[in-house]
Amino acid sequence: MSHNFIADLWRTHGLRPHRSGTFKLSRDPAFTDKVVNVVGLYLNPPDGAVVLCVDEKTQIQALDRTQAAAD
Repeated sequence: MSHNFIADLWRTHGLRPHRSGTFKLSRDPAFTDKVVNVVGLYLNPPDGAVVLCVDEKTQIQALDRTQAAAD
């Protein structure tokens, strides 16, 4: 199937999966402290350190869970 076929199909049915907006916020009680620590590395890295970020794979978004969330 071509890109144009898929684009036309989405358009015909009003589908816009690329426009799906969700935001997940952690329920971890230590979440705020963890965020502060990570952001602190970017704002004030240790001398001589290299700070790297590893995120989702290129062109792949984790939009939905494949398994139920553990409570």
